[in-house]
Amino acid sequence: MEALFTTQILKYKGDESFVCDDTLVREIKLEIYINGEKVGALMATPVDEQALAVGYLMSENIIAKASDIESIETKDEGMSVHIKAKIDKENLAKLNAEAVVISGCGRAHTANIDPDAIKASKIISNVKFHKDEILKQMSMFYTQCELYEKTGCVHTAKLFVDEKTFFIGEDIAQHNTIDKALGKARLAGINLEKCFLMVSGRLSSEMVAKAIMHKIPALISRTAPTCLGVMIARKFDLTLCGFARENKINIYSGEARIYG
Repeated sequence: MEALFTTQILKYKGDESFVCDDTLVREIKLEIYINGEKVGALMATPVDEQALAVGYLMSENIIAKASDIESIETKDEGMSVHIKAKIDKENLAKLNAEAVVISGCGRAHTANIDPDAIKASKIISNVKFHKDEILKQMSMFYTQCELYEKTGCVHTAKLFVDEKTFFIGEDIAQHNTIDKALGKARLAGINLEKCFLMVSGRLSSEMVAKAIMHKIPALISRTAPTCLGVMIARKFDLTLCGFARENKINIYSGEARIYG
């Protein structure tokens, strides 16, 4: 299924009105199956569906690493992803029993909300990022996001590896963008411990938890974090930066990794 849809609209420009074509982004319910069992459904944009499913399952610690995946298949005209893999059955049961509807756009569940219940270790990374490099990458961010450029209707995420290597995730749901970008990187065998992740929206608890589960040392946004997002970041020593635009950046935790 195509991610974009064209329809006719009536448009006003000043005192003039006219009919023209407009490009919209599609929204689907993507069902995820693991070893034949449906584990959930995400409201999503129909692009990078397999990466989204992998990123989501790894964010929930149901799949530990890409090498545990035996096969991935998209079915039902792109409406479902079926994965065969070695899984953590305890974490799958936890997702089914304790899942919370998260605050991002769309409707999805996570078991990683309570800071005391997140099964992760502190991020141990001596990597450092120059503030000017972060601001440079943030300034280029939206120009590299095709669906955003065409519709202005999606959230975006970008995992920066180096000047030649990065992974983009675009979706109507903000949390899905992280799963897509990180799913692509994990399937490509990238070591995430020297990367930083940029997102277009707020730094809420579930966004922070996803970065921690993938052991990414730094998460950056143009906008603000929530109180719970900051609390989780500080507990697990994630470098959390907000309002990164023009020549400004606010660092809420893990400031030792930023220099300049």
